[in-house]
Amino acid sequence: MLVVLFLGMAAMVGLRFQVGADYGTYIRIFDYVSRQTFDDAFEFGDPGYQFVNWLVGQWEGDMWHVNLICGAIFAWGLAMFCRRQPAPLLAALVAVPYLVVVVAMGYTRQAVAIGVIMAGLASLDRHASIARFVIYVAIASLFHKTALIALPVAIFAGRRNHLLNLVAIVLAGIGLYTALLDESVDRLVTNYLDARYASQGAAIRVAMNAVPAAMLLLAGQRLGLTEYQLRLWRIFAILALLCIPALALSPSSTAVDRVALYLIPVQMVAIARLPILLRSEMLGRVAVAAYSFAVLFVWLNYAAHSSAWIPYRLAV
Repeated sequence: MLVVLFLGMAAMVGLRFQVGADYGTYIRIFDYVSRQTFDDAFEFGDPGYQFVNWLVGQWEGDMWHVNLICGAIFAWGLAMFCRRQPAPLLAALVAVPYLVVVVAMGYTRQAVAIGVIMAGLASLDRHASIARFVIYVAIASLFHKTALIALPVAIFAGRRNHLLNLVAIVLAGIGLYTALLDESVDRLVTNYLDARYASQGAAIRVAMNAVPAAMLLLAGQRLGLTEYQLRLWRIFAILALLCIPALALSPSSTAVDRVALYLIPVQMVAIARLPILLRSEMLGRVAVAAYSFAVLFVWLNYAAHSSAWIPYRLAV
């Protein structure tokens, strides 16, 4: 059932046509990159995403082929993450209204990065090494450089010597920064901070992370988390709550908003465990379904840019 569900998610994300506020921008990127040489294609930034565009162009493919590849990577990461939850289908249900519909169908590059990070978090939950998590972050950074912010999480959540973890991640971070981010820092600062970009609804999206974050901090031990999981997700919860003052103090709500996207898994961990917290499986499932329906209903009907998602259209 999980396989069918995530194949369906990959298809819905990948086969969309004119769905998402940035769809036109991605079309222009594809039209440009698909005609370039291999070397020139990577000058456009985000080498992982540009490689997919270039490769599809060599196959004489279309934009939906790019979206399908990216949607499959995202759905794979989401599936790996949900499988580590006590109720995988509930975790997937929590992800649908915003992470799947809004993020995966709107922010293609960052959605791939989030999917790979979620796969990395699942590997940490399976007792994988910090080095493997760094590899996941490096791959995610090829699609969206902001994925590098996931590196510090492993320092404090690591099971081994924190000092060794710190040294390893600092070295890895320096290498990734030099390889991927060094030439882009000025542009990112200009775009997100100096330009004082504002994201409509950023406060609501930060609040969506803050409520489950409070659940993890206040009732984490009652959610059936292991000692390591509790340590890891408390870090995520603290970061989610720190987004509230950051939103008030930052000159760019967009910068905070984009960082908060990497904290969405907090919702899946906490809200999907409502049956455990409420000690009633039926009541908990109904509560999760009601929450997911409410989020999707409110966003589709009242979000400023939801018209870019309506109606859903197929590319094939």
